[in-house]
Amino acid sequence: MKKIQKSKKGFTLVEMVLVIAIIVILAAVLIFGVAKYINAANAAKQSISEHNSAVGNVNSAITSAVPGLNMGTSI
Repeated sequence: MKKIQKSKKGFTLVEMVLVIAIIVILAAVLIFGVAKYINAANAAKQSISEHNSAVGNVNSAITSAVPGLNMGTSI
């Protein structure tokens, strides 16, 4: 008796669905990981902005309190 050989070309529907599901899971993990770093960067940016504002306020208070100390102009 002769064996009938099936030529298997391409992918089955189940294989395609599994690959797509794995890609979706990896993309979700990547998106949540990147979002965590974006939130941390925004918090650091806000902190630096507040620090620079405070330094500017102190600098302004010092230059206005001491007569003849104007750092913005040259003689």
